[in-house]
Amino acid sequence: MPETTPPNLTDAGLEVRTYFVRRRNVLLARADFGELFVDYYLHLGANRIRVAPEHDAMFKRALAAFVLHCASRPRNELVAWTINFQEPRVNLFLTADNETGAVTGRVFDENVKELPENIFYADVVRGREPKRRSAVTFAGADPIAAAEKFYAQSEQRGARYFQLGEESFALVTEHPDCDLAWFRGLTVDGVRGLDAAETLAPLEQRIYRWHCGCNQARMMEVLAPTMRQEPRELFGDDQKLEIRCPRCGARHAITREALEAFVAEK
Repeated sequence: MPETTPPNLTDAGLEVRTYFVRRRNVLLARADFGELFVDYYLHLGANRIRVAPEHDAMFKRALAAFVLHCASRPRNELVAWTINFQEPRVNLFLTADNETGAVTGRVFDENVKELPENIFYADVVRGREPKRRSAVTFAGADPIAAAEKFYAQSEQRGARYFQLGEESFALVTEHPDCDLAWFRGLTVDGVRGLDAAETLAPLEQRIYRWHCGCNQARMMEVLAPTMRQEPRELFGDDQKLEIRCPRCGARHAITREALEAFVAEK
């Protein structure tokens, strides 16, 4: 089951480095996602979660795009993306806490609503400010193309993602006075060679780890209102039920006795 102790920024994890490219006025974020992908697969195995190969490939690209985006954002933000695809019919959900470096998510491939077109939702909570939501439509089945459309339409600045290797990705984002001709002409080889061709000013090094933080107590909080009103709807004649975390899909077994005690204490 997922750990319940929040990750520590000093712990081992995915290292994302960001740089400012002088004279070009862009921000570069890059990382090798091998370690985070391994943690994701360990999570799937531990919770007996099966993901179709096509959806799995989409989720990994979405995860890479999402983490690079988060690493480019302020540390006091909670961020979530929900990416709805109509073909294939699937939702990808991702969320991260930039303060702790915790990132998690899941694939929803059942009961996905039919919509006229694909839609990308981005939710952000910064500090004590109210949640802000952006929504953009997009075409195709590539999460990275969806993220680039989100930047262009909602962030109103350019962003380009590059897959530099099997598990290595980079994000280049436009900043004021950006050299747009250079930015638009970037290639995979050009991004690989930025260290030699351009002056990179290091900005930050952040650590991200796969972590949800869900546990039985949190799941019982979700079930408690129904337990108070319609306990038979939850358990029927059984003494135990299984609930999946809505954020990461982890399985949690809840007994009737434990939930009754939890509700009585509240």
